[in-house]
Amino acid sequence: MKDVFGLIYTSDESDMRLRDLTRSRPIAAMPMGGRYRVIDVLLSNMVHSEITNVGLITQRNYHALMDHLGSGKEWDLNRKRDGLFILPPYVSRSNTGSYTGMLDAIRSNLGYVRRSSQRYAVICGSNVVFNTRFDEMLKFHQEKNADITILYNVPVGEEAKAEADRTHLKLDADGRVTDIEVTQSLNNYPAASMDVYIMDKALLTYLVEVTAAHYQTDFVRDVLMRQLRELKVYGYEYKGYVKRIESIASFYRLNMDMLDESKRTPLLYKPYPVYTKVKDEVPARYEAGAKAKNCLLADGCIIEGTVENSVLFRGVRIGKGAVVKNCVLMQSVEVQDGAQLSHVIADKGAFIKRDRNLVGQESWPVVIEKNAVI
Repeated sequence: MKDVFGLIYTSDESDMRLRDLTRSRPIAAMPMGGRYRVIDVLLSNMVHSEITNVGLITQRNYHALMDHLGSGKEWDLNRKRDGLFILPPYVSRSNTGSYTGMLDAIRSNLGYVRRSSQRYAVICGSNVVFNTRFDEMLKFHQEKNADITILYNVPVGEEAKAEADRTHLKLDADGRVTDIEVTQSLNNYPAASMDVYIMDKALLTYLVEVTAAHYQTDFVRDVLMRQLRELKVYGYEYKGYVKRIESIASFYRLNMDMLDESKRTPLLYKPYPVYTKVKDEVPARYEAGAKAKNCLLADGCIIEGTVENSVLFRGVRIGKGAVVKNCVLMQSVEVQDGAQLSHVIADKGAFIKRDRNLVGQESWPVVIEKNAVI
C-alpha cells in the first residue's frame, strides 16, 4: 500500500438535496454519530490502509472542512513527505474554478496527481460511509490485471429500496463488469457502486486528458460506460455496513443507525477505529429530574428534561420539562424549558424557544437551519 495515493472528491452534486444542512458546508463536513464528520470515516480508511499521501479536492463551502482537518494531525497526515493536501478550486486560463464532474476536478488538479510518486490511485467520493482497508481490493486489482476496480456492495431489503438510484453493476462469474445502469427504473442489477475506484496513475492521467479534449466530465458515463469493452473493469464486493448520504432522510437514518450497536460498532470502531478532531470538553451533565434513554450524548451536553432515541452533539442543552425524541441535535443547540421535539434535525447553534412544539416524520424530519431561532 506504500505505492498507493488517495484522492477524495468532495462533490456538491448531492448537496442541494440536503437543503439547509449543506448551505454552509459540503457533505464531507456533515456531522454524524455525535462527534464525527463524514470525512473522518474516509480519511481513517486511507490511514488504516497505510496510505500516507491523500489529496482532498474541494469545491464550494469548504471552510468548515478545512477548519476541521487542519494539518491532518489527528490522522497522522502532518508529514514532511506526502501527507494531507487540500486542493481548493482556483481560476486560471484553463480552470473556471467550478467543476462539472469528477473528471473535470481531477484535470484541474493533475499537477498533484503527477507529483505523487505512487503508482496506484484510490479515488473515492465523499457521500458514502463504510469501514475498511483497501489492501485486499488492491491485491484483487493486481491479480485480475484490471484497468479499473470498483468497490460495490449488495444492499438488501429497505436499503435496496432507499438506495435504488445508485450506479449499479452487472458482473460476470469472474467479477468483470459487463454492464452499468445509472437510472434504476428497471433495477436489474443488485450490485451497487460505492464510488470507490482503484487504477494506475498513468491510466488515470491518460483518461482525464482524453476526456478533457472531448469536453467529457462524468467518470461513470464518459469513461466507464463508453469504454466498458475496451477497459478491463472489475468489481470488488464489500460486505460490511454501508450508508449513502444523499438526502435529508438518508442523513437522518445514518444517525439513527448509530443508536444501534450492531451498526455503530462496524462503522466507527471495528475492525478499524475512526479518528476525528479532538476537543477536550467536560463530560455530559444530567441535572435532577433528567431522563435519557437509548441516546448518544457528546461532551458538554446539559440535560434537564427528557431525551429518547436521539443523537446530541457537543454542547447541546435540554431545558426543564423539554422532551426530545427521535432527534438529531448538532453542536450548541439549545432547547428551552417545555419544548416538545419529535423527528427533528437541528443544525449547529439552533435555538428552540420555550414551549415550542415541532413534530416531523421518520421519512421527512423537520430541519432547522444553522443558528435559526424557532
